[in-house]
Amino acid sequence: MKRNKKTLAVAGAALAAGVSLAAFADPLPPAIDTLVKMGFPAPKEGELVHVPPTMADLEAANIHPKLKAVIRRGHDLFTNTQQLRGKNVFNDMNCSSCHLGEGRMPFSGPVWPAAVTLPNYRGKNGHVNNLEERIAGCFAYSMNGTPPEYGSDDMLALSAYHQWLAKGVPMYPDQPIYGRGFPAPQRPASLSYANGEALYMEKCAICHGKDGSGLYQGGKYVFPPPWGDGSNNWGAGIVRTHTMAGFIKNNMPLGQPLSLSDQEAWDIAYYITQQERPQDPRYKGSVDEVLEKFGPTFHKFSSYGKVREVDGHRLGDHANWGEKGEKIKPWNVGRPRFKDLEVEQ
Repeated sequence: MKRNKKTLAVAGAALAAGVSLAAFADPLPPAIDTLVKMGFPAPKEGELVHVPPTMADLEAANIHPKLKAVIRRGHDLFTNTQQLRGKNVFNDMNCSSCHLGEGRMPFSGPVWPAAVTLPNYRGKNGHVNNLEERIAGCFAYSMNGTPPEYGSDDMLALSAYHQWLAKGVPMYPDQPIYGRGFPAPQRPASLSYANGEALYMEKCAICHGKDGSGLYQGGKYVFPPPWGDGSNNWGAGIVRTHTMAGFIKNNMPLGQPLSLSDQEAWDIAYYITQQERPQDPRYKGSVDEVLEKFGPTFHKFSSYGKVREVDGHRLGDHANWGEKGEKIKPWNVGRPRFKDLEVEQ
C-alpha cells in the first residue's frame, strides 16, 4: 500500500496531538506497534486508530484548570471506584477491573468509543442511551450497585474522563474502531468445564482465588473476584461466555496477553461463567420471566438459567443480591425512554 509523504506527515502530527486516524500510518504509532509485536493484529486499512491522551497530556493541555480538576476526579473514580463502596458500588470491582490500562487499552474494552458513538440504540435496555446512561448501566450490573444521578458531580466527572480519552475523535465515526471491546477468538467446536477448572486453578487462582473471591492484601483490594458475591451480577456484559473469553485471551494472565490458546481461553471462560454471582437486577422473582424477555438477546450468550451439568444446579435461580441486599434497587434499570415516540420498525 502506497502512502505519500504528506499523508504520513499529517498522521504523525495528529497522533502526537492525541488525534485519531481514519487509516493507520506507516510506521505505526509506538503504542500500536508494541501491540502488534506482542501478537495483536495490526490495524486494517480504513480502521479508526486512536491513541488516547494520558493524564500527563492532561496536565500539559491548554484547558481551564477547573476542567482539568473534573477530569482528574473522573480518572480517580474510574481507577478507584471502591471509594463509592456502600453508596454506588456493592462489590469488589473498579471500572478499571475490566477496562484495563485506565480505560485506554485496546482489546480490553477501551472506554473512549462510548464518548463518540453515543447517543445510540442499545438492545440491552431497548432504547437510545447517552453516555451517562451507559455509565449508569455499569454501576447497575458490573458494580452490582446503583449509579450516581444523571448530572451529579460524580457522573459528570466520569463522563468528562471518557470524553477526554476520546479527544480528537470525530463523532459517529464511519470506520470500524481498532481494538474496540473484548474481541473473542473463534469459538472451539466444544467447551470443557473440567479443563477450564483445571486451567483456572493453574493459571488464575493465584491472583483471583481458588474460590473466585479475588485477592486482598492488608485489607486492600488487589485483584477482582471473577464470580461470587463480590463480583459482577448476572446482568453484567462480561458474564457472557464470549465476552469473558475475549477478555481472557487478550489480557490474561496479567502481563501475559495472548499466552493462552483459543481453546484454553474459552474453557476458562466457560468455567468462570458457570459459577454463581449476584442476581440480575431485572429479576422479579422468576428466572423464566427474565429469560422470556432477555433470553433471545442478552442472556442468549450467558449461562443464566441454564442447568450446570456437573451438579444439576440451575444458575441464577436464587434471590441473592450480594452485598447490596434486596432493598437497594438500581434506579436506572427498567426506566423507559421516549414512551410516546412512535417509531417505524
